[in-house]
Amino acid sequence: MFDKILIANRGEIACRVIRTCKRLGIKTVAVYSEADADALHVREADEAVLIGPPPSAQSYLLIDKIVEACKATGAQAVHPGYGFLSEKEAFQKALAEAGIAFIGPDAHAIYAMGDKIESKKLAQAAGVSTVPGYLAAIPNADEAVKIAQKIGYPVMIKASAGGGGKGMRIAYNDAEAHEGFGSATNEAKASFADDRVFIEKYVEEPRHIEIQLIADGHGNCVYLWERECSIQRRHQKVIEEAPSPFLDAKTRKAMGEQAVALAKAVKYKSAGTVEFIVDKNRKFYFLEMNTRLQVEHPVTELITGLDLVELMIRVAAGGRLPFQQKDVKLQGWAVEARLYAEDPFRNFLPSTGRLVKYREPEAGPDVRVDTGVYEGGEISMFYDPMIAKLCTHGKTRDEAIDRMRRALDEFYVRGVSHNVPFLAALMAHPRFRAGKLTTNFIAEEFKGGFTAAHLLPEDPAILAAIAAVIDRVHELRGRDSQVKYRTWAELVPAASKKVVMLNREPVAVTVSGYDEDFAVMAGERRIIVKGRWAPGHPLFHCLVDGQQVAVQVDVLGSGWRLTREGGQADVLVLTPRQAELYALMPVKAAPDTSKFLLSPMPGLLASVAVSEGQEIKAGEALAVVEAMKMENVLRATRDGTVKTLHAKAGDSLRVDQKIIEFA
Repeated sequence: MFDKILIANRGEIACRVIRTCKRLGIKTVAVYSEADADALHVREADEAVLIGPPPSAQSYLLIDKIVEACKATGAQAVHPGYGFLSEKEAFQKALAEAGIAFIGPDAHAIYAMGDKIESKKLAQAAGVSTVPGYLAAIPNADEAVKIAQKIGYPVMIKASAGGGGKGMRIAYNDAEAHEGFGSATNEAKASFADDRVFIEKYVEEPRHIEIQLIADGHGNCVYLWERECSIQRRHQKVIEEAPSPFLDAKTRKAMGEQAVALAKAVKYKSAGTVEFIVDKNRKFYFLEMNTRLQVEHPVTELITGLDLVELMIRVAAGGRLPFQQKDVKLQGWAVEARLYAEDPFRNFLPSTGRLVKYREPEAGPDVRVDTGVYEGGEISMFYDPMIAKLCTHGKTRDEAIDRMRRALDEFYVRGVSHNVPFLAALMAHPRFRAGKLTTNFIAEEFKGGFTAAHLLPEDPAILAAIAAVIDRVHELRGRDSQVKYRTWAELVPAASKKVVMLNREPVAVTVSGYDEDFAVMAGERRIIVKGRWAPGHPLFHCLVDGQQVAVQVDVLGSGWRLTREGGQADVLVLTPRQAELYALMPVKAAPDTSKFLLSPMPGLLASVAVSEGQEIKAGEALAVVEAMKMENVLRATRDGTVKTLHAKAGDSLRVDQKIIEFA
C-alpha cells in the first residue's frame, strides 16, 4: 500500500479522495492554483503544492508540474479524480517514466477508449451492441449527407474526440446534415484541436444508462450495477440515480456482461464506466467508455456499500478485488443532485462570489454531501461552478426522492445564486416521480426555460401558519426575562389575532401556544405546528399536521423570507390595524432598465463591440462577458443608438451592472 498519494485535481473530488486516504492512513498531497490558495482541498490535505496561476491550462493541466510536485513531496502515486488530466494517455506515461503509480487504467486502455471512433470499433469486435453508423472520419459535408441517407434519418453527427456535448448535431434531413457537419467540425476543432466527426443513428426517446466497472490487474472484472443519467441539460447530467427505474433483470445482466467484455478486451484495470444509450424497447447501444471515476459514483457506493476510491487505490497498488460478481448486492435506491452556482431563472447563467452562508443538510447513512467549498469561501470564475453533490438513499425509489426533497429544503446557501429551485422542481415533477425519463426530459418539460411557475404550488395556509408561529416566537422572546416572576399563563395571551401578508396577499390567522406546540387558524383551516425555532436560526424544522417540514428563514426588513421546495415567499405579520394601513401603502414600481445593457452575470467584460453615438440593429453583438470559462455574447434586443459606455474591456462586472446606455 502507498504511504503518500498526490491528488491531481481540485474541488469536491479532491476532498472526496482525501477522505478515503485519511481512513486508510495514507498521507495526501494537494496541488493548487493561485485562485485555490484557500480552497478546502488545500486545507484538508497533509501537504499542498502551488502549481501555477488560475487558468487550468497554466496549472492543473500541466503534466510536468504535477510530476515535479510528486518528486518534491515523495508521493508514490497520483489519483487524477475526473476531468483535467484523468483521461490523458500522456499523463499516465509521464508518471510511469518517473516511477510514480497512476491510480487508474494503463495508457493503452486510456488511448483505446479515448477516441470515440476507435472505441466503437473495439466494442463491435468484443461483441458489444453498437449504434448503427459510419465509424470512419468523414471528409466533407456532401459525403456526410450520403452517409446519413444510407443510415436513415434522424442521425447524430459527433466529434471523434468530443465530450461534454461539444461537436454534436442532430440532423433530420439532408439540409440539416450538410449544415450540421460544418458546425460540428468547426466546434470540434475549436474545442479539441481535432475536427474529425462521424455519424450514427440517432436513437429517439433515448435513456442514458451507464454500467460501473471495477477491475484489477489479475484478470478480475465485475460490474457494480447501473446508473440512470437521463436527466440532462445541454448534454450535461443534472440528476443521477442507481439503479435505473427502467431496466429489468435480464437487460441489466446483459448490459453488465457486455461492459465487462469490453473492459477485458483492453485489459482494463481500475474503476471505469461504460455508457449506453437505451431505447424505449430496452434495446441498448454502446456510447463510450469513461476511463476514470465518474462525478456520479456516490450513488453506486450507496447501493453497494463499496468505496470505489479505496478499490482504485488497492488495485493500483497491485491488489486483487476482494469479491466476485455474485458477491455484489443491490441495496435500496440512491439519487444524486448536482448543486451549481448558477441562476436557473436567468437561463442558468453562472454565478460567482463569496459563500456568505453555507450550511449542509445533516449527513447520515442516507444523506451524503460531497463538496469542495465552505462558508466564507469563493466560487471562482475560473472553474466548474459546482457547489456540492447531494445524495440520498432509501429502501425504495420514492423514499430516496422524498429524502432528497427534504435535504434540498435544508441546504442553506447565500451569497451566490444556485439551482436548488430547479432541482426541487425536478424532484416534485410527476413524470420524474413516475420514472418516465429520457435525455430530452428537461427540454420537453421546461420549454422556454425555467420559471417560478414550474415550482410545486405552495399551500398558502401552511406558509401563513409557519409565519404566524415565527412571529409568536419573537413575541414570546421579549417576555422570557419575566418568566421567573410570573407564569406563562399570565404572560402569554391564549390567542393572538394577526394578518399574514404573504407576497402582499392577506391571510387572517389566530395563533395560540408556546414552546414547541402551536395551533393556528389560517382562514377557516386549523393547522397544528410542532417544532422549536430560535430567532436568527436559518432553518425551522417542524411537524405541520404531522408531516415533516423544513423551512429556510431569512430576515427581510421587518418581516421574513420563507423558502421551501424551491419557492420563496416574503411575509409580514401584522396586527389587524397595521394590515389596514399597509393596504393603503403604494407599491414601489420597478426601475425602468430598458435603456441599459446590463450584465446578466458576474464576470469579466472581455470586449465592447460598439462606440458612443453608434447606430445599432436588433440582434447585433454589443459586448462579450466571460464567466466560468464561457464567453457570453450580449446582443441588442431592438434598434437604437448608443448614448454612453459605462464600462470598458477588462472591467470586472457584477450582476446587473450597467455596460451600455442607449439614447
